[in-house]
Amino acid sequence: MVKKATYEELQQKVNLLEKELSERKVTEEELLKARKLESIAALSGGIAHDYNNLLTSIMGNISLAQTYVEHDDKIYGLLNEAQRASILAKDLTRKLITFSRGGTPIKKTVPISPLVKRATEFSLSGSNIRCEFNIPDDLWHVEIDETQIGQAIYNLVMNAREAMRDGGAIRVAAENTNITHETPTLKEGRYVTISFKDEGIGIPKKHLKKIFDPYFSTKEMGAQKGMGLGLSICHSIIKGHGGDVDVFSAEGIGATFNIHLPVSDGKAFKEEPVKRQIKAAPVIGKGRILVMDDEKMIRHLAGELLNYLGYDVSFSKDGAKAIEVYKEAMESGESFDAVILDLTVRGGMGGKEAIRKLMEIDPHVKGIVSSGYSDDSVMTDFEKYGFKGVVAKPYSVHEVSRVLDEVLTLSATQIEL
Repeated sequence: MVKKATYEELQQKVNLLEKELSERKVTEEELLKARKLESIAALSGGIAHDYNNLLTSIMGNISLAQTYVEHDDKIYGLLNEAQRASILAKDLTRKLITFSRGGTPIKKTVPISPLVKRATEFSLSGSNIRCEFNIPDDLWHVEIDETQIGQAIYNLVMNAREAMRDGGAIRVAAENTNITHETPTLKEGRYVTISFKDEGIGIPKKHLKKIFDPYFSTKEMGAQKGMGLGLSICHSIIKGHGGDVDVFSAEGIGATFNIHLPVSDGKAFKEEPVKRQIKAAPVIGKGRILVMDDEKMIRHLAGELLNYLGYDVSFSKDGAKAIEVYKEAMESGESFDAVILDLTVRGGMGGKEAIRKLMEIDPHVKGIVSSGYSDDSVMTDFEKYGFKGVVAKPYSVHEVSRVLDEVLTLSATQIEL
């Protein structure tokens, strides 16, 4: 005789089924969101890379033009204003690249509370909003890129600030949390959870699922209005750290954003005092430099900059041609003193593969990597790939002269030793 299921047993089965369906729906929504972000991120990254090439030509030529003008000349002042505007544009491309690639985090183990307080207070400076902190002293350490996480916190707080035009309070709290089972958005483990609760106008239910979408904004669009990138960048940064960010809100009752960051088991990093650097005049040098870049305007700019600095310059459009030119120069007895290689070449060999092949020809090759993707792992850990220096686009005559001087001086010292 088959035993009939009791009401309680049936109810448990129904609850279990509902839970499975709910988790599956969340997983599908997260997957759809991830695919949407990836496709738009790829587009944004490509645009940012091309934009950095344009800015390289603009900022490089401005910096070079300034070397021919006296500081008290009106033309120098006008060029300075153009340079400042270009730096703002450079910051926008940095944000696009951070969103598109997450930016390769340069992590270290640190206590999170000083960064949270510092970034929050900075974001609220000059506003009519007060901040209340509830952060315990025994928070676990996290392994993070402080610059990126600071940017994520700044974006969250600025979003809350814009929702509280009439003032109010933002309550920032933090706690140690244990996730005992894997969720659709977080793996099982220990996390530090930081919450930002505002008293703003709240987020309508219809907008909650779109709040982290790129270019989604309820504000008027424009340079000083809403670009719809702030929360998307925040989402990309936190995901890039193995964490997650979520939001709870309803119209008229404010919003609470929660950041979850995985805990580090390493020892806290102790920061050394940074010596103040004084900007000096471009360093004049001598020698033969090979520049590889697929953009004609970049090759032209590099030629102008390097000729001004005292170097003889040769060019190639891709890595394969650069290897050929470098080999011919070695065989003729007129070797290059350094090579500047673009990391990414459309339809051709880029700098990463080129330096590897050049090292097979000449183990002492002095390679400098250059790219509009300033957060690429090759740029942040260039020595690991065989490069001796790095110059990120957009660059100025000062930056190029400094890097070349460091690379050539270091190499000369190593030869003497």
